[in-house]
Amino acid sequence: MAKEKIKVTVCEMPDSPALFERDWERLVAHVRANGSDLVLLNELPFAEWFGVTPHYDPATWQAVEAAHARWLEKLPELAPATVISTRPLTRDGKRLNQGFIWTPQGGLQDTHQKYYLPDEEGVWEASWYQPGDRVFKPVETEFGKIGFLICSELWAMGWAQAYGKAGVRLLVTPRATGISSVPKWVIGGQASAIVAGAFSLSSNRVSSAAFGGTGWVIGPDGEILGQTSAKEPFVTVEIDLTEADRAKATYPRYVLD
Repeated sequence: MAKEKIKVTVCEMPDSPALFERDWERLVAHVRANGSDLVLLNELPFAEWFGVTPHYDPATWQAVEAAHARWLEKLPELAPATVISTRPLTRDGKRLNQGFIWTPQGGLQDTHQKYYLPDEEGVWEASWYQPGDRVFKPVETEFGKIGFLICSELWAMGWAQAYGKAGVRLLVTPRATGISSVPKWVIGGQASAIVAGAFSLSSNRVSSAAFGGTGWVIGPDGEILGQTSAKEPFVTVEIDLTEADRAKATYPRYVLD
């Protein structure tokens, strides 16, 4: 039987590798002190952002893959929490932004591959890696069903609706989004939660010049339950997942067939 009341942790983690390592220790301490059940990290968290140029560089990609492989070995430091994020992965000659769930019991489980890829100043994703399969399938976990909407995928509201219809309780959105667009992204998180009748969780990169931080925990009716900031880069909220179950039978979800 899926857990009902759980503690979820969202964060804003530095783009700088040196600052990330410092804040990792702080995050581990926060997760342990708060007894978190689930931790959501930002998108491709374990290396400095590389998509600042449209010119793909194999050596840089390999270094980013290697950095993630090293840091994945440190995920047990967050145990017994489940950890969710994405990692760079080359499979069958295809470069991917691969979603994953890590648990102490089962280790690393690859899940949804990012499909919608921007390609513009500062975020040349489609120039660096390819879209994954166009599959938005709920993932069964001890918390019930989870749906991945990785960064830009948050705006594909049809998939949020489909996840809701499939019984998803949690929408997870690891991000790498800019400073100026923070209010827009929070609205997107609220809208996706309402459409799905699910909790929306998001974590983001942060830097002084590019990335806007602002992780969130949003309830099924769009209420902001927790939000990170420079002063509070880690936020843990206890949520009752049965609220997502009940929300699916209420407006506007039941009319969205």
